[in-house]
Amino acid sequence: MKDKNLIVLTLVLLLCASCDKGEQMTLSGLNVRDFHTQVNGQLTNLFVLKNKNGMEACVTNYGARLVSLMVPDRNGKLEDVVCGYPTIADYMAQKQNFGATIGRYIGRIHHSTFTLDSITYKLTPNTGPHCAHGGPSGFAYKIWQAEQLDQSALKLTLFSPDGESGFPGNLQVYLIYKLTDDNALDIHYEAQTDKPTVVNLSHHSFFNLSGDLTTSVEDQLLYINADAYTPYDSLKCVTGEIVPVAGTPFDFTTAHTIGERIDEEVMQLTVTKGYDHNWVLNTKGDETKPAARLIDRKSGRSLEVYTNEPGLQVYTANGLRGAMIGKKGIAYQKRSAVCLETQHFADSPNQPQFPSTVLRPGQKYESHCVYRFGTVIAK
Repeated sequence: MKDKNLIVLTLVLLLCASCDKGEQMTLSGLNVRDFHTQVNGQLTNLFVLKNKNGMEACVTNYGARLVSLMVPDRNGKLEDVVCGYPTIADYMAQKQNFGATIGRYIGRIHHSTFTLDSITYKLTPNTGPHCAHGGPSGFAYKIWQAEQLDQSALKLTLFSPDGESGFPGNLQVYLIYKLTDDNALDIHYEAQTDKPTVVNLSHHSFFNLSGDLTTSVEDQLLYINADAYTPYDSLKCVTGEIVPVAGTPFDFTTAHTIGERIDEEVMQLTVTKGYDHNWVLNTKGDETKPAARLIDRKSGRSLEVYTNEPGLQVYTANGLRGAMIGKKGIAYQKRSAVCLETQHFADSPNQPQFPSTVLRPGQKYESHCVYRFGTVIAK
């Protein structure tokens, strides 16, 4: 009996010691305390969302980033399906868009310049002469204000001042992450401005439905509900054309593996070393129709994307090279994930034939993206 009491006392002391350190472990293996820091007087944190089915999403207010997402396979096994880092220090030390909210403008604005209402705005370049993903002061590197609405929903807000990275207008941004009971990660954006400006927000998670982030996604099946895409020139700048996908490696109107045609010797693929392109969706804002579907046949996990946006950027993580060490000590390799970014098109402010990204005072910018997870029967 004494031995039993000693064991109980030891366990209690260990638990108390853990509590004193402020440790709170998530289902995905993250320590919430590792996301506590202060940047310019603003605090960072990690917020945990859950649904009734046991799914878990972890979000930090640094860049309004999704850090981990636990999703069941066909047997109910929960695994993390997104790339990310285990601490806030890692996110700040390594400039990568894992799970980030991108703004003010996802994609490139050519030569960091656009004209609106006869006024020419010069943006801050950060990709050669171009301004990409909002420039060096993009939203992915901002501390957002966070309010957990309930166990399944998180509201994040950000104020971007007039002139930040050269963009006009004081912009107020609102974002809600919700983990729904039909196993979807629902992302809703709103924004308002006091001057005419351009806005194009998106989510930048790197997905691997297998749950094994050491593996390639090239064997996963992809369907894209799009008959056209926006091609690049030899410098990876959009040409302004809208080109049919039929007869090209960009035709995913019938599902096939990501890797089936990814290495074909065509300029559009060699310039990006894989897929990193915007597809022009057939859905035309209809959120009842899937914009894309991704399936990992081994685990049985599936992902459907729904959006009111006109485009979907698909990026097959061609730039990962094993140099970035993420959660569980995994060195993320080339094509170990795929990004499915709902958006307007790159360089729209300079391409009047593209859907407009202009936002004016009195208008409300609204963008909606739903990542709905499910399972398929083994084949």
